[in-house]
Amino acid sequence: MSGNGQPAGKRPPASRPAAPVPPSPASPATPSAQSPGTPRPDRARQPRDARGSRAPGRPQEPLDALAAASADLLRQVPADVWCGVMLDPATLLDTGGLHEHGFPAELMPRLFEIEHGTQEGTEHIRALAARPGTTSLLSQSAGGAPAHTGGTYYRDILAPAGLSDELRVTLKADGRTWGLLVLCRGPRSRPFTAEDVRRAAAVSGPAATALRRALLLSGVDSAGAPGAPGLVVTDRDGQVSSVSPTAAYWLGQLAEDHRAGQRTSSYTLSAILQQAGHAADGATVSARVRARSGRWITLSAWRQGPPGEEVTYAALTPSQPSELAALVLDAYGLTQRERDVTQQVLLGRAGAEIAAALHISEYTVQDHLRKVFDKIGVRSRRELTGTLFLRHYLPALPHPPLSTDGRLVDAAGH
Repeated sequence: MSGNGQPAGKRPPASRPAAPVPPSPASPATPSAQSPGTPRPDRARQPRDARGSRAPGRPQEPLDALAAASADLLRQVPADVWCGVMLDPATLLDTGGLHEHGFPAELMPRLFEIEHGTQEGTEHIRALAARPGTTSLLSQSAGGAPAHTGGTYYRDILAPAGLSDELRVTLKADGRTWGLLVLCRGPRSRPFTAEDVRRAAAVSGPAATALRRALLLSGVDSAGAPGAPGLVVTDRDGQVSSVSPTAAYWLGQLAEDHRAGQRTSSYTLSAILQQAGHAADGATVSARVRARSGRWITLSAWRQGPPGEEVTYAALTPSQPSELAALVLDAYGLTQRERDVTQQVLLGRAGAEIAAALHISEYTVQDHLRKVFDKIGVRSRRELTGTLFLRHYLPALPHPPLSTDGRLVDAAGH
């Protein structure tokens, strides 16, 4: 895929969520059309089989969960422009999303530069993720209205799109940020209110939990796929100059929906390229992305070359199961100690051995196991092991402990 090409394998428009088409930012809606009390005919995406009917018993897909959260929020807090983004909780890089009703494509390079490169202002995603709350209204957080109109984000993103304010909702669960919902209104629409912010905050927790589970509990497609890394190269101006066939394949698998008929590059790729372009000393940045097929892909990007002639490379490759082990266990909402106990069970250790390894009593081990069984929905150690291994293709875990960002670490902490 190139910057002016549509990735292979994109879903046809019919499979996209039935969400309201927002007014063009160049011609915002009238206040009456944007009344928050007006119900929206939103309908969340549903998992479907090859014939188009709902697949019974299938876990919810990540984009379905994101669309459901967006629909729920839009019914309560309408917007002129909106988008939903999935994030890698370890890196806060984009891993896919719903962009059909989002910002114009020509603004996205600058938006990614602000979010992942320069990280200007106080409302970029990393600043929001670090805060205890889940909502941020630009007109209140960036110095208050009308002071926010002097900020970089307003000047370079909102104003060119014909918008006047933005409400962001971080989807947080157990202290980690799994996604972001962005709602914008134009100057002819009613301003966001304190009640809008309260309603948005109420959506965050349930939406984050649903997205977290959908990302990690829907299994892995065992169909054949290229196993070698794909490579994307950008020139010193940040334009994509080369895409290998394998990279094109994996880019086509990314879970992104865009405006119908719009030819654009991958936003997920753009985000990681921007962060790599601003990383100190050419450091490698990485994110794990769940593809539409259910496979996980690792994106890594770095700068290389003499000063003034640096280019940025991005590699795309199927993620190794060990990269995802901690994230999979975390998806069930296990505490750190519950993850420790689960890891020991996966290694086949008895209660006394687990107690000795973790320096706790056997009674405490059993208490933790009961909680683990309840959260994962199993009744025995054998069922626990089978569920995790068969559902997620987890390998043996020989080197405790698990890291908090989805990697296994060795005794040296690497």
